[in-house]
Amino acid sequence: MTKSKQQSQSGSSAVWRRLRNYFITGLIIVAPVAITLYILVSLFNFFDGMLGGPLSRLIWSALGLQHLATLGRRIPGVGMVVTVLLLVIAGALATNLFGRRLFSFGDQLLDRVPVVRSIYGTTKQITEALLTANKSAFKKVVLIEYPRREMWTVGFLTGELMPQAEQATGVEEMLSIFVATVPNPTSGFVILLPRSEVIFLDMSVEDGLKYVISGGVITPPARSLNGNNGDGRGRGGKR
Repeated sequence: MTKSKQQSQSGSSAVWRRLRNYFITGLIIVAPVAITLYILVSLFNFFDGMLGGPLSRLIWSALGLQHLATLGRRIPGVGMVVTVLLLVIAGALATNLFGRRLFSFGDQLLDRVPVVRSIYGTTKQITEALLTANKSAFKKVVLIEYPRREMWTVGFLTGELMPQAEQATGVEEMLSIFVATVPNPTSGFVILLPRSEVIFLDMSVEDGLKYVISGGVITPPARSLNGNNGDGRGRGGKR
């Protein structure tokens, strides 16, 4: 009787373990798809919602359907289509002299607003690093010993050689390193370090951003973790 009861309990445990494994496997398969769809739908609703309401009212009024405009009935997708067209026009303007001067004036204007300046500047750098081919905003992915010894932080090289800092500290080859915070990388900060204290990682900027923004969940391939200081020398090496 006892043996039969133990077999029954063992069989029930095996069933539950199997169901749990099925559930976890299903979650691993479905979760990325669900999250991707959620992000895409959220982006669509965001861009569509910016202009969808006003444009829908104008279209209903132009068609003589004033009651639909009064009810606030929105035409799905019209805001998204117009937003895409505006982005294309903005991109086209940015390729000619007048557009470059116009956007440069806008950059300078935003750069004078204290709070907006930090958010806009960092967001622009991250966007350029993710979407442009040359990745010129963030030049390289680096590893620095911060905030204390034997604790390492992934950062991004944003500038090389800062004469003012070098003259003030007497340290040669000071590098500007941007350290992004998680989960909001736009609130990061800049650290100045001598080149000898910076390890350059054989990793693309895009992979580095994915690693930081995901909180370390998305890691680059193991072959990308061979670090040096950018010219073949290890940390603290001499020319």
